[in-house]
Amino acid sequence: MTINGLARLSALPPSTLKNIVNGVSRNPGIVTIKKLCDGLEITLIEFFDTADFRGLEQEIR
Repeated sequence: MTINGLARLSALPPSTLKNIVNGVSRNPGIVTIKKLCDGLEITLIEFFDTADFRGLEQEIR
């Protein structure tokens, strides 16, 4: 899948996705992630259900 194809499916600007892919945007917001999930037809739970996220401890502030 191309960046432009994913941008169309996700209703996001291609520049936003390019910035994420190229490491310019290192912390995309939840709205951006939700739009990506919608475009890919997955849930937020499916997106975050990885060993990387399961291993994180909650930060106390």
